[in-house]
Amino acid sequence: MPPASGREYGAHGHDVGVETKAGSGIGADDASYIAAGARIAASAKDIFDKCDMVVKVKEPQPSEWVQLRDGQLLYTYLHLAPDPEQTKGLLASGVTAIAYETVTDERGGLPLLAPMSEVAGRLSIQAGATALQKANGGLGILLGGVPGVLPAGAGVGGGGGVALQAPRVAAGVGAEVSSPDRPRPRPRQLDAIAGGRTPPRYSRIRALGEEVFTADLVIGAVLIPGAAAPKLVTREMLSGMKKGSVIVDVAIDQGGCFETSHATTHSEPTYEVEGVVHYCVANMPGAVPVTSAHALNNATLVHGLALADRSLRAIAEDKHLRNGLNVHRGRITNKPVADALGYEAHAAESVLNVA
Repeated sequence: MPPASGREYGAHGHDVGVETKAGSGIGADDASYIAAGARIAASAKDIFDKCDMVVKVKEPQPSEWVQLRDGQLLYTYLHLAPDPEQTKGLLASGVTAIAYETVTDERGGLPLLAPMSEVAGRLSIQAGATALQKANGGLGILLGGVPGVLPAGAGVGGGGGVALQAPRVAAGVGAEVSSPDRPRPRPRQLDAIAGGRTPPRYSRIRALGEEVFTADLVIGAVLIPGAAAPKLVTREMLSGMKKGSVIVDVAIDQGGCFETSHATTHSEPTYEVEGVVHYCVANMPGAVPVTSAHALNNATLVHGLALADRSLRAIAEDKHLRNGLNVHRGRITNKPVADALGYEAHAAESVLNVA
């Protein structure tokens, strides 16, 4: 939360606590938060102990689950479907947890996921281009090529913001881009964005297989809101890819869309399977925290203020926040999450009990 967002919460009459040095990654020191009217907490424990609402970016860690409590609001990314342990921790805590990634809007979009999808989509091409360098285990091919030498071929599979942004950047640096997609207007939209360098194709198994076997760089961007990502590429398919080719699994937060994917970090972002370089960083936007923090807060602030102002009533009165509600006092209220993990799903309206 940048200092300006903290000031907004304060203007609504709320006491804003910020963990010391929490803003250092975006160039915001403690003094800037104090100037915005916030108090500085000596530790995260102080925040969990004293605050009625906790605002984060990434999902809570095991050390944080035990600090959450009944009646407290948690507002952050959760990605519960592939994470049964986190889910158990949240259920046991009694917390009310609203997941950025399942809050909706009037157009059926995911407005709090969109900014991070846009960042990750653009970063996926940067990350893939770096991984393609020989020193990093890649083919040793320049993504955009040079005069007289063919550019790399980049395939983008899936939908949403990533599948719009990745082709834009790939085409911008001169790569040959193909984006298998469902039969809807999206292929034409992609083609227009990429200046005619994105041949539209439908998302058939044959088309996907062709992309995997011929592409130098494959971006996995599949998204099913709230649910675990389906596996689009099997280990068997992987064995037929070019040695030194690269896959970037942007769906890794939801479990990944390649069978051979597992989460990696910015310090150790890649590994190889069957000679194919995998980039599976679970928090890609964290590589550019200044851009990401401001983009995220532009999207999350309005709903965050509503939650701070009206608590459970805000969720009860807003269907889009109800869609964002994943856990409430020991019950799962998001059906895709419940289905993925084998729990009973409870309708948000039936558990909120707001008079």
